[in-house]
Amino acid sequence: NKVVEAIRQSSGKKEIKLVYQAVTSQNRLALVANGTVDLECGSTTNNAARAKEVSFAVNYFYAGSRLLVKKAAHIKGLADLAGKTVATTTGTTTFGQLRKLSLEKNLNLSVVPAKDHADGFLLLESGRAMAFAMDDILLAGLLLNAKNPADYEIVGEPLQVEAYACMLRKDDPAFKKLVDDTLLGMMKSGEFDKLYNKWF
Repeated sequence: NKVVEAIRQSSGKKEIKLVYQAVTSQNRLALVANGTVDLECGSTTNNAARAKEVSFAVNYFYAGSRLLVKKAAHIKGLADLAGKTVATTTGTTTFGQLRKLSLEKNLNLSVVPAKDHADGFLLLESGRAMAFAMDDILLAGLLLNAKNPADYEIVGEPLQVEAYACMLRKDDPAFKKLVDDTLLGMMKSGEFDKLYNKWF
């Protein structure tokens, strides 16, 4: 909303229609890269591989990918899942990281792709996976809406740190500057802290 307001001010146009577009972990990069979506502000990790297809604004949040497990399973970390099934969402950085760690640590994990975060939680809830690996902030959000949140816990050291940033199309330096300036202005003014405290 602040970016849209900045566009209004810089363009002098009072009527700029904001259209929300649902995206998934699998299609978000393509929709930004092909121009269907101008700005994606979600839980998207800013990394070098993705930066080949899209641009990123300034990082605004840092998460760690961890494990959501049933308390009754007594799982405390990735090593406890050796030879077991772990779910994670297709199209996320956690998917590749789990496979890499499984090979490096000889864990023989069976990594099951979930179509989205809710599906990943369902795989855990139904017992088809022993853990759901995802960014800790997303796992905390899923727990808030769980039928029995007390039955679950987020465990383990972060598998990796995820730097979130808004995605925008490549080769549009003017738009990137506007987005960066808007976010940095909010951070400097304290408005960003107020939003962070409200929502997190």
